[in-house]
Amino acid sequence: MKNKLPTMYPEGEYANAGGLMAYGIVTTDLFRRAASYVDKILKGTKPADLPVEQPMKFEFVINLKAAKQIGLTIPPQVLARANRVIR
Repeated sequence: MKNKLPTMYPEGEYANAGGLMAYGIVTTDLFRRAASYVDKILKGTKPADLPVEQPMKFEFVINLKAAKQIGLTIPPQVLARANRVIR
């Protein structure tokens, strides 16, 4: 904020804490999906037999409070693509 530099972070929690933008995986979704792997392993599946999965859910968060503090205007087209906007 001091240097008025726009910042982008890998998780939405950073935008909640005052960062300008965040784009990354939804970690709660990964934890839910990991539970199904644990269930399969406890039921006898060998871990080596389980497929490697890519993240499926991503989130784009924009913090308009931070944008205002550094004097940045976010175009409406970018705001329309955000999953969540902090006002």
